[in-house]
Amino acid sequence: MPSASSDVPATSDGRDLWRDNDFRRLWLGQSASQLGEHAGLVILPLYAVLTLDVGADRLGALRAVGQAPILLLSLLAGAWVDRWRTRTVMVWADAGRALAFGAAAVSALLGGLGLPALLAVTFAVGALSVFFDVAYQSSLVRLVRRDQLVRGNSALEGSRSAAQIGGPALGGALVSLLSVPVAAVSGALFFALSFLSIRRVRRGEEIPERSARPVRTGRRILEGLRFVATSPLRTVCLASAAFQLFLAAMMTAYLLFLPRELHLTGTAVGLVLAATGPGALLGSVLAARLPGRFGHGPVLVTAAALGDGVLLCVPALHGSSATTLAVLLAVNFVFGTFGQLVNVTVMAVRQALTPAGMQGRAAATVTFVGMGMTPLGSLLGGFLAQEWGPRTALLVTAAGMMLSPVLMSASPLARLGPVLDGPSDGAERPRKPAQSA
Repeated sequence: MPSASSDVPATSDGRDLWRDNDFRRLWLGQSASQLGEHAGLVILPLYAVLTLDVGADRLGALRAVGQAPILLLSLLAGAWVDRWRTRTVMVWADAGRALAFGAAAVSALLGGLGLPALLAVTFAVGALSVFFDVAYQSSLVRLVRRDQLVRGNSALEGSRSAAQIGGPALGGALVSLLSVPVAAVSGALFFALSFLSIRRVRRGEEIPERSARPVRTGRRILEGLRFVATSPLRTVCLASAAFQLFLAAMMTAYLLFLPRELHLTGTAVGLVLAATGPGALLGSVLAARLPGRFGHGPVLVTAAALGDGVLLCVPALHGSSATTLAVLLAVNFVFGTFGQLVNVTVMAVRQALTPAGMQGRAAATVTFVGMGMTPLGSLLGGFLAQEWGPRTALLVTAAGMMLSPVLMSASPLARLGPVLDGPSDGAERPRKPAQSA
């Protein structure tokens, strides 16, 4: 591992992570970035629905534009991350997203934040988020030892869960009670805070040797694709693709169903979506314990089945009564709990089975195959809601999400035990630590 700039001795265990200055800086920056991102995921679509009065088809198109960079840029981002310091990638992504949200605020103040401008901002934020997310998923492996990965992932995913609590509620409240410029400025401030925190990470990173030949990028992308296709991670890709396709479709219908069928206010919508956060916090805690006790495979399959299955209750709801709101909160809490348990367990599996020099490309490949389906899912959700109505669209897409646990249960992934084997000895060897960007 690279030399440390923190107080933690090389012999420390996972309990000493919070004494590590660089880990705390990464955690703070990632937390701020996730809060800005989750607020933005509510701010921009709600503005389109409540202010621009867009229909289901245009809302689906807006969400697809924001998710298209996952399909277009994930593999490129993975190749870049494996050649650069993750710190460098994350700080520039934060700076760009802060500027994009700032531009949205100015445009709204001047009365120019129509649908074309909203599409441009959504695409820019989505593109920069791809680079940040791939780098963030690879940063922990370069920053801490493998025996600290579970605790470190639990901490980082816990902060993401907290962002899921505060982000949607904050975004919905700002759009509903104040104005879009204020909401957009809040997003810019969170990204600026993340920029300032992560740029203070000083520890060098082990990264593969760079090559000056442009063709090398294409070759490295193919290496990442080949590695994932010949490892247990291929099942992760397939299950993630099925889940993300139908989740994106379900969320498009969901964002129409809540305000238009159940007549919830923007603040209530934000509160309902934020209910996944407390559940995700619980899921992060469970992820640090259950896989080591019951096995990674059984935990993945069971958690995915329970988390996805609970969403089948939503289409049966009617009206905006206190009972309806309570059921929505409970459903999102359960979905957040088991969804987060799946997320953290999958990340631990990927990191443990992937060589150090392949981390960025493995993360990007899984993201490309899985999250790359979200633009199609958003369009599918908009189409189904337009043709069949939000309620029927919700039922169909929630049922489709159950394909994910079915795929995992039928694969060797379901048999992964409490202890994960490390990468093969033929792993790509990293070069010396990079001390500067």
